[in-house]
Amino acid sequence: MARWGRKAKKPWYSEGVPFTCLPGCGRCCDQPGGVVYLTKDDAKRVAEHLEMDVEEWLERDCRRSSDGRWVLSSNKKDGSCIYLQEDRGCGIYPSKPAQCSAFPWWNENMRSDRDWRKTVALCPGLVHPDAEVISLPVIQMHLEADAEAEKGFREWND
Repeated sequence: MARWGRKAKKPWYSEGVPFTCLPGCGRCCDQPGGVVYLTKDDAKRVAEHLEMDVEEWLERDCRRSSDGRWVLSSNKKDGSCIYLQEDRGCGIYPSKPAQCSAFPWWNENMRSDRDWRKTVALCPGLVHPDAEVISLPVIQMHLEADAEAEKGFREWND
């Protein structure tokens, strides 16, 4: 029970939200100006998947955000993710960053009705007839992963 005896308000998504990731969609990866923050675990996992040293991978496929956090580089031609393939699949799917796995359950998407409506307009998996209801605990897990990824890291020292 919340302070003063009032019940805490449940989040609008407390009953779950229908979603399925559609093969060949890639809409979450082709947005110009999109930023994917990286955790140290992401850097280790992706570099290992690509059979590279972390430092080498950071230099080749990443850049610094304005505040110094490491983020994935974008395709210079269209601003999409550098790992988005022609078939709209992910070139590093088995090792993709936690923030990618958390989509559409990003804190910035869930904070208001307006933000959520923009996400629904972007992501056909949220309105697909075969979408399964994603439960509150799973959504919360993704929101936590997104929050952790947004913290990012500035220095690599393993």
